[in-house]
Amino acid sequence: MAESVAIRKTSSILDAMQDMQKRIMRRAYEIFENNGSVFGRELDNWLQAEQELLWIPAIELRENEGSFLLEAAISGVDPKDLEIEITAEDIVLKANVNHAHSERKGTVHICEFRSGKMLRSIHLPKQINPDKVKAEFKNGLLRLTAEIAQEARAKKTQAEAA
Repeated sequence: MAESVAIRKTSSILDAMQDMQKRIMRRAYEIFENNGSVFGRELDNWLQAEQELLWIPAIELRENEGSFLLEAAISGVDPKDLEIEITAEDIVLKANVNHAHSERKGTVHICEFRSGKMLRSIHLPKQINPDKVKAEFKNGLLRLTAEIAQEARAKKTQAEAA
């Protein structure tokens, strides 16, 4: 059974993106210091910090008959922990993901589950109507349908005979 997910309309996603950028910058600087303050590895430090702090889920964005269909693979996220922010141009998916090993006995040899912040920002190729967005979550897949704004749709016209 698909579960409904709440959607929050917002005027800007800039604050969330700037906050995450600051967190990544602080962590990249910590990595820089912990590695002996060696210059020339700035990109490696940034990418390591980003990987430690963010989980960026895979998506597919498709346009069909006046709507966008966004699918995001977010297995392991509880729908009540998922935040969806919508503007006319952007969709932001956010969640805090916590993974803990079960109480079962035995030694964990490999664990690729991640804890941290899931964040994915999708800039849309056309404006949408934020009031006409629906989201559902089923089997680890988020499906979001967004109606393209009337003014963003292609208009058809016929040439008049002179």
